[in-house]
Amino acid sequence: MFDVLTTINWFSVLLAFLGYVILGTVWYLFLFPKSYRISLGRDPHVNASEAPIYIIGPTICALIVTLSCTVLMYALNISSYGEAIQFTLIVGIGFLFTNTVNIGINPNIPKPFLYGMITGMYHLVGMVIVNTILFAMK
Repeated sequence: MFDVLTTINWFSVLLAFLGYVILGTVWYLFLFPKSYRISLGRDPHVNASEAPIYIIGPTICALIVTLSCTVLMYALNISSYGEAIQFTLIVGIGFLFTNTVNIGINPNIPKPFLYGMITGMYHLVGMVIVNTILFAMK
């Protein structure tokens, strides 16, 4: 599977990664900041912490997800937009969205399904962006 590393368009990986990170910034700072805070049981009017871990951690995770999608897309020889959409739905719903809801179902998150919807949809939309860029530039 890793023999595809030499055929990857690494510029597309960079653009896909940047798209995912920019989406996260817009998603959590402008589209759903209050709803996200409510899902965590926090005051919706108090801004979240700006500690570096809350910026660096998600950025590293977005990079790992982007790299994983890239390797799988090339290894599976995704060769049409239809296949890219199927791949996106499998990864986006089957792994990221479902795992996010599962993470939310714990006593530390007072509104687990709200959390799961906000964060899970971010990942699903992120996968659409990532995999569209990766396929278009393949």
